[in-house]
Amino acid sequence: MEENDLIAALGTALGEAAISIIRLSGPEAVDLGASIFKPRKKNLDLLDVDSHTVNLGYICDNDGQMLDEVLLCVMRAPRTYTREDVVEIYCHGGVLPAKRVLDLVLEKGARLADPGEFTKRAFLSGRIDLTQAEGVLDLIRAHNSKGADLACQQLTGKAAQGIRILRDELKGLLAQIEAEMDFPEDVDSVPKEERLEQIDGLLERVEIYLQGASLGRVYREGLKTVLVGKPNVGKSTLLNMLLGEERALVTEIPGTTRDVIEEMIVISGIPLRIVDTAGIRESVGLVEALGIDRAREELEQSDLVVAIFDVSSEVTAEDMLILDLIKGKNGIILLNKIDLDKQVIDTKKIRDYTQGRFPIIEISSKLGWGRRELADAILNVVGAGQISSESVLLTRKRHQISMEKVKDRLDSAASAIAGELPLEFIAVDLWDTWSALGEITGDTLSEEIIETIFSDFCVGK
Repeated sequence: MEENDLIAALGTALGEAAISIIRLSGPEAVDLGASIFKPRKKNLDLLDVDSHTVNLGYICDNDGQMLDEVLLCVMRAPRTYTREDVVEIYCHGGVLPAKRVLDLVLEKGARLADPGEFTKRAFLSGRIDLTQAEGVLDLIRAHNSKGADLACQQLTGKAAQGIRILRDELKGLLAQIEAEMDFPEDVDSVPKEERLEQIDGLLERVEIYLQGASLGRVYREGLKTVLVGKPNVGKSTLLNMLLGEERALVTEIPGTTRDVIEEMIVISGIPLRIVDTAGIRESVGLVEALGIDRAREELEQSDLVVAIFDVSSEVTAEDMLILDLIKGKNGIILLNKIDLDKQVIDTKKIRDYTQGRFPIIEISSKLGWGRRELADAILNVVGAGQISSESVLLTRKRHQISMEKVKDRLDSAASAIAGELPLEFIAVDLWDTWSALGEITGDTLSEEIIETIFSDFCVGK
């Protein structure tokens, strides 16, 4: 299929609504629009109307039969989303009007657009970079205001701006090094200390990006938070408290939760995908055992573990098993049921066994005590308090991987400079760095990966 052929798609969800929008993009968009549009205004020729004007009229089929009364907007290249001629047809909402108009457009020679193809054309034409394209999808899928704010940052190109500055500085370093290699007698060599200082300056900014990368992904995707504990410690009650509703069944019978329950909530701006799991214990029936196996699987895939202990109970072998399971994870320890008079748990034993790695918070999930402290602990664990409001956060795993590659190559270049290795070694590391930064903006990314990114979009965007 050709990259500049005429594409069309429904730009709104199919169903009953006030309006439905059919979008066309390509060199023949206005011609096709004119062939099916009968203007209400006499003597109006759609081929001659000014760009970015809206025209009232009717869409008619090949027999002249009216399909719908519409508004039709003509937008001429290059001042459009795709930098191609674009036509948008605003039909009455509903399944049938939109389907009839789209079917007619396809019958007239347009091709149904692939997922994300309008945005892909905007990227290929150079109107936006890949981070801006991803910002479009992130804004559509945002679950919270912070995620939407980050998507808007990407849409404006703010995320890519810093990356391009880094690439330009790298290019300057490379130009100096290659000039020294090609014309050693005519170009003064840069002192080792000065070159190391330049690399250190780049590394400082890369570290800032990496610090914010995990948090950026959390705001976009949500933090997978697994509640874990032995039976009857209050995991389901805690879930209900956080949700503000009776989502999970709560009884005095151990082992009530036999499968995982997952819900999405936002705490202090952080989206949490909270997973309530079966209580972990030994010696159980088959069904409960399967639930415990699922709990262990969820634990392995978690971003954050909230381990819950009952203050009215001594620390048991099952509690110690849970402490072993959360080793190496980002975690918070909750001491639940502090509203009870009987409090016998050995907090020091838990703190000593975990070597103080996890914050320990006292709560009553039944009465709602400790919610604020839990929210603060979550913010600290994900590092939200260490990021300023002006920080540009990378939001995708691929961004983080590329930036980690950048750090690795810069470290290698610094080692080569410090070891006074030949300039060729330094140049190779810096070219790899420059290429890795280009992967973030899409300048040096393979076509296969670009196709994968846009295939995640909806049709019509």
